[in-house]
Amino acid sequence: MTAPVRFPRFFVTSPAPCPYLPDRSERKVFTELKGPHADALNDALGRIGFRRSQTVAYRPSCIDCNACVSVRVVAEEFQPSSTQKRNLKRNGDLIATLCRPWSTNEQFELLQQYLGARHPGGGMATMDEVDFADMVEHTPVTSYMIEYREPSFDGVTPGRLVGACLTDRQGDGLSMIYSFYDPGHESRQGLGNYIILEHIRRAKKMDLPFVYLGYWVDGSPRMQYKVRYRPLERLTRNGWERIAADEQDELIARAVRNAQDKAKEPAGGAKDGMPGSQDQYRFSD
Repeated sequence: MTAPVRFPRFFVTSPAPCPYLPDRSERKVFTELKGPHADALNDALGRIGFRRSQTVAYRPSCIDCNACVSVRVVAEEFQPSSTQKRNLKRNGDLIATLCRPWSTNEQFELLQQYLGARHPGGGMATMDEVDFADMVEHTPVTSYMIEYREPSFDGVTPGRLVGACLTDRQGDGLSMIYSFYDPGHESRQGLGNYIILEHIRRAKKMDLPFVYLGYWVDGSPRMQYKVRYRPLERLTRNGWERIAADEQDELIARAVRNAQDKAKEPAGGAKDGMPGSQDQYRFSD
């Protein structure tokens, strides 16, 4: 009798410059997702802080640093702040469509606009159409590309694409793998936050308890937006724990104070989940 899921083999990447904190290096432990039980393995690893990148599940394993902390929103208890309510109203006419994980030229062009404005010089800046297709389509688990479009002018032609998010459906929630949007849209502020808010609303409708936001990095201004969603849980050595309301108040206040410090981060720093190509993940026989 054999076990339904083989225990995965884990590997460690070579040290590389940290994309979030200056003068530090990062290292990751990773394993391959494949076969008929890839969804089950991805679910199990997601609950202990792993993230997916194409056919790889990884989590930080840095020497002398534990700044990266997995966080998730409790969707069923989420109550939007006044700012988030205004965002939902401002962008509420957007049409969100669940699409199969298949890349399009329109998505790629939007990604290029986003990277050029928000992450110039980052690990994804040199992506071409093939790299983007790999990012979206090379998935062994249940994944979607959720598109956000403005209303159609004629009711027939699809409206303008202003945002998109590659999302995994896990057993206990939605995992936001990578989102991007029109960074220069004059009449639609807060598109990135709206995509998160829409995922929380979507998870609640699907009776999924959580939305996984990836890693929150204390000390990285680029990652502080994640503390604005309540209630928020973080993964500790003792399992998932809810961040106390008073502590989250202070984290949000600090995020507001330090918003101008983004320029102090490593140049072209990566966005959570997609630090660059898959070349860093090498499997040994």
